[in-house]
Amino acid sequence: MRIPSPRPLARVLPLLLLPVTALATPLAEALQSCTGITDDLTRLACYDRLAEQPVADGDGVSPPPSRILALPGGEAARDLARVRRPASHIDTAWGFAPDSSRYVIASHRPSYLLPARYTDRPNEQPFSPLMELTDADRVELDSVEAKFQFSFKTRLWASEDRRWGLWGAYTQQSQWQVYNDRDGVSRPFRETNYMPELILSYRPDLSLGGFHWRLLNVGYNHQSNGRAEPLSRSWDRLFAEVAVERDDLVLSARLWHRVQESGNRDDNPDITDYLGYGDLTAFWRRDGHSYTLMLRGRPSTGKGAVQATWMTPPVLGPLRAYAQVFSGYGESMIDYNWRQNTLGFGLALSDLY
Repeated sequence: MRIPSPRPLARVLPLLLLPVTALATPLAEALQSCTGITDDLTRLACYDRLAEQPVADGDGVSPPPSRILALPGGEAARDLARVRRPASHIDTAWGFAPDSSRYVIASHRPSYLLPARYTDRPNEQPFSPLMELTDADRVELDSVEAKFQFSFKTRLWASEDRRWGLWGAYTQQSQWQVYNDRDGVSRPFRETNYMPELILSYRPDLSLGGFHWRLLNVGYNHQSNGRAEPLSRSWDRLFAEVAVERDDLVLSARLWHRVQESGNRDDNPDITDYLGYGDLTAFWRRDGHSYTLMLRGRPSTGKGAVQATWMTPPVLGPLRAYAQVFSGYGESMIDYNWRQNTLGFGLALSDLY
């Protein structure tokens, strides 16, 4: 049996290793130049260009880093992937990365299921300034019910650099008296709210005091419970939203203007007395846990609401444990002028950011 000579392999091996050794120093220098860029999108674009372009060395031109980094044992490839991972919660949520898909379906507001949501004051006889229920219309409600919400958005149009986008969004929230099996009551859905939206988004890309202004939204939304009188509730709004972030903290503020309806069609003419003209939201993520705090109200009437939430890292596939606390007016449309304190526990599929 003839044993192959190792000399051919010895001659070929340096040729195979030449691109890697020739690229090592130029690649490190190129990566360092990208690292020094402070703007996230510009830095990401720098890494994208680096991954596809040849790098010149003293003896000529080496292959693109993307080919070299694809070699087996590519620790550098994993390092580059970590560097290129989007660092901005806002950019990720609103698809501002230049290489993001132009048309995409994504989560919008949190989607969750609370099998147990407790209220200290069930709204058994909803009322409005125009019409009140009679005692005969009163429904005996359980203090514990289920609550769930699902929400998504889809981008309808985007600019080439993805800094502009037009989105359609939909959110639906329901309160379900699933444990109420009294005589004459068949576990009814107490309330369901429907909210379609049309949103124009823009990434301003400005920095101030360590915060980065990365979101400006303007849009229109309609919210209603789809019910007949005397339980019908609805309103239409034009709104503007700004959001800034610093590391894992996102602060957002919304202002809205109610589109007035004719007097004989308005189910809740005093809704802004309770829900005001805007809200403030803080979002913070740390070690896989996320926390939100929402405030809204109208100081002149002394009415408002506060909501706090907590999500854990995934506990069952993509599902995360979720807790929600609410106090004030307007947890749902039927409760817009009803004050209560609620506490719910369950699972969530998606977060605000």
